[in-house]
Amino acid sequence: MPHADANLLPNAISDDGELTEIAYAKVNLALHVRARREDGYHALESLFVFAGDGDVLTGKAADSGAITLNIEGPFADGLDSGGGNLVMKAAQALREYLGESRGAALTLVKNLPVASGIGGGSADAAATLRLLGRLWNAHIPAPDLERIALSLGSDVPACLASVTQMVRGRGEVLEDVDLPGLAGTPMLLVNPGVGISTARVFQRWDQVDRGALAAESLERLIDGGRNDLEPAAVAMEPVIADVLAELRQSPGVRLARMSGSGATCFALFDDEADADSAAIDIKARQAGWWIMVTRIRAA
Repeated sequence: MPHADANLLPNAISDDGELTEIAYAKVNLALHVRARREDGYHALESLFVFAGDGDVLTGKAADSGAITLNIEGPFADGLDSGGGNLVMKAAQALREYLGESRGAALTLVKNLPVASGIGGGSADAAATLRLLGRLWNAHIPAPDLERIALSLGSDVPACLASVTQMVRGRGEVLEDVDLPGLAGTPMLLVNPGVGISTARVFQRWDQVDRGALAAESLERLIDGGRNDLEPAAVAMEPVIADVLAELRQSPGVRLARMSGSGATCFALFDDEADADSAAIDIKARQAGWWIMVTRIRAA
């Protein structure tokens, strides 16, 4: 099963001046959908954690003033490397803010499934802002950087730091959270090979506000937390229920839920050996599913 590459360090600089950023996978340990806001967005309450794995973005200065993007990796097929890609949107937004004329040659290794509820595109955009800020030696006030990030997508501001956070509102209200024992927890991610439209899942949400999210401890998060989008996503793609059943029957699992709007689901374990065993067992039964063993990233 894939694991985070311990030899690939975030913020690395190669001998030829190429910079590297990891776009860490985002996981919603719980996601409560509350009232619909006047601006059309839904007010959310979610505890975000980040895996030690993700897409990998590299970049170096370009001789011309152009920004180019090359996409590689297991999930590169079908992705547009033009102006519609979130990496390119992030690069353009940052360049406009800075009044920057220098270019960059970017390469994205797409390791995470697309449209899968683990923030791949948002994490890629955040990694782009971090990488280009370093490449261009830009000093950007945190509020300005967060505004740029929010203009790219609701999850992008939280992906800037990629640490455990309580996220509220549309994604603009962030609070760092330190739950004892959470960092380093073994985590198994499973996607059945289907992509889901977040907008369509929200359209099928039943509009019922089931109450606030309490995340003072992992125990409260397990007992009282939920993903309010899970029923709608399962109705659209019933295979998600199969993924959850596989995870919940795995020995040693503490919590199994869907992340975001799906279809990726996660399971937390106390023991990495249990996570590895679960991954092997599920892969033996479901050869076509994407499976990754990782750990929750520390700050």
